This record gives sequence, structure tokens and C-alpha cells, in this order.
Amino acid sequence: MEFTQTEQALELFGKYVIQQSRSNLTKGKHNVDNKLYESLRYSLEVENDGVVVSFYMEDYGQFQDRGVRGVEKTYSQSANSPFSYKQSSNLKGFEYATGTFAKWAKFRGMQPRDKKGRFGSYKTMGFILANSIKKKGIKATMFFTKPFNKALERLPQELIDAMVLDVEQEIIIATKK
Repeated sequence: MEFTQTEQALELFGKYVIQQSRSNLTKGKHNVDNKLYESLRYSLEVENDGVVVSFYMEDYGQFQDRGVRGVEKTYSQSANSPFSYKQSSNLKGFEYATGTFAKWAKFRGMQPRDKKGRFGSYKTMGFILANSIKKKGIKATMFFTKPFNKALERLPQELIDAMVLDVEQEIIIATKK
């Protein structure tokens, strides 16, 4: 038996989740270098015992979606996150080696000022950001979770309707033979 309508329903589910996730990234201004945006995709695999929908994204997308609990404080949205910084985590060493936060600060135009009002370097801002993120954590954006849950709520009825159409089509084909 072919499940063409069911596959189409799951295809629409995957497209909706990816489209809304990308939209949330852009609207929330979390789309700095387009890596995460470009990496969002899904695949639909038909197997003997069913159809599997898989979603893919850059590894750091999970941290951005669910947030990370800090060492000293935690954002309320990130309180239930499975991810957390440890007291021993070396975020400053990571910044020293990669300059990731300095690049982000430069993209955002963020520079520290001293007491005389002179601008500091982006490198300094990178270390300030690394220290702050370790203490406070990362706020959950839910850019993927919200569209996924919303689409999942309406999916059961859509799947039932699609399966009914598939069974009807199979019955029509069987009666013509």
C-alpha cells in the first residue's frame, strides 16, 4: 500500500517547521552569519514499517533554542534547559583561542568604554561577553521548539485525514481490478 497522502502531510509538516524556524531566527535577530539558518533542514524517509521525519541543524542551534543555564544566574526561559555551564568551564580560554565573541561584538557594533569615554577593543568586549555568558547563561529563543510543537498539535488530524484518503484510494484501485 502506498501512503502518498500521508507522505504529503508529513512533507508539509517538515516544510512548515523549517520555514517558521527560519522566520523566528530572522525576526529575533539571531541570524548573525546565516550558518544556523542555512543548516536548518528536514528529511522524510519511507521505510517498511513507516515514515520517519528527521530535522537537522548546526550543533549550537540546540543551545540557542533551549538556552543554557549560567553558573550564577539563569534566565527564566532557560531554567529547564538540559544544558548548563560548569564552574570549571573555560569560556574565556575559548574566546582567547577563537575570538568568537569579539567577532560577534564587531558585527553588532558593541565596544566597551573606559571612564574617560574612550572606546576599547572588540577583543576586550569579547572577554566581557564571555564572562557575562558564563555567569548568566544563554536565554532560550525557542526558535525551533515553538513551531515544532505548534505543527505537532495539528498533525494528528492531518495524518488521519491523509491516511483515510490513502485507504480510499487503495480500495478504489482494488475494486477496479
